[in-house]
Amino acid sequence: MLKIEQGLFSLDFTDYHAILGIPVDAEPKEIRKRYLTIARRLHPDSCVTEDAADRRRASEYLSKLVNPAYEKLSQEKNYTEYCVVLRLKGQQALKQQDTVVLNGDLSRRLAAASDLDTSYRAAVRSLAENQYQHLNETLDFIGQISELNLVYLMRKESRGESIGASNSAANSAPSTSTAAPAPPPKTPPAPPTRDALIAAYLRRSQEFETKKNFPRAIQELRDALRMEPTNSECHSRLGMIYLKTNQATMAKIHFNKALELNPQDAVALEGKQRLEAPNRRNAASQPAGKGAKPDPRKADPKAKADPKRQTNSKGGKPDTNGGGGLFGLFGGKKK
Repeated sequence: MLKIEQGLFSLDFTDYHAILGIPVDAEPKEIRKRYLTIARRLHPDSCVTEDAADRRRASEYLSKLVNPAYEKLSQEKNYTEYCVVLRLKGQQALKQQDTVVLNGDLSRRLAAASDLDTSYRAAVRSLAENQYQHLNETLDFIGQISELNLVYLMRKESRGESIGASNSAANSAPSTSTAAPAPPPKTPPAPPTRDALIAAYLRRSQEFETKKNFPRAIQELRDALRMEPTNSECHSRLGMIYLKTNQATMAKIHFNKALELNPQDAVALEGKQRLEAPNRRNAASQPAGKGAKPDPRKADPKAKADPKRQTNSKGGKPDTNGGGGLFGLFGGKKK
């Protein structure tokens, strides 16, 4: 299982920038260039000299980490939504900074660096150079880069700066040319609201579900619940997909959570009925359970006519039984 527990991953967030080994404010050209470099490294034709274990790792990293990361970061709409969640995670980490423990030396140094942007990019670059060289160490490198991303986001939030704000300011600096002044920059569109983001996750999940791509449908809903854990519609839709994929226990968990949040959730109510229906049918069709006592009236036809024969074996009455802070001291390494 590809499990990473450092940096943003520890906040139940998939850090796609760390997977590609790029800064969180990387430009589209940089994202594509880095993706192609990694894809060439991990492609089966490039791994012919590797041992069998590394070839399996390369295939798994490419299909489960690198390709999904590029898909998320290369599509403008997905990227916009992702960046909103990314910033929310930075705000969350800043509020909980006393619980943040940094394991990497580079991330510890970045937490105290005076030139934040330059130090951050240099640190990410140094780790990315070796990120996919030795595949048995790749997940550790991804975790270290994600720690750098986490520290960078926290320090940006502590200054009240948005991701990439410094680059935007530099690009919009007034020109010293004597040419006619450029028109004022357009006001950037407002970021999508939380409700709009949740609606987008639900829509994409429905599309994947229609195509019977249930793993992707589940992932979209899990991403939505990371943003809003108390959304009953996401829980009920997730329960219904688990029900369709014969994961009754997970379905029941999410149906119950949806009904706890909204007792009138129609999808959850329907799902609960579908879960319980087979149990009722099975119970009605099952013979008497193992160890159940036979009915003496069926075992002995004379018992119905002779009440004395209905007593228990001892002659008694008739038997009626059935069946650490970021900008101060750091915590130690995780044990």
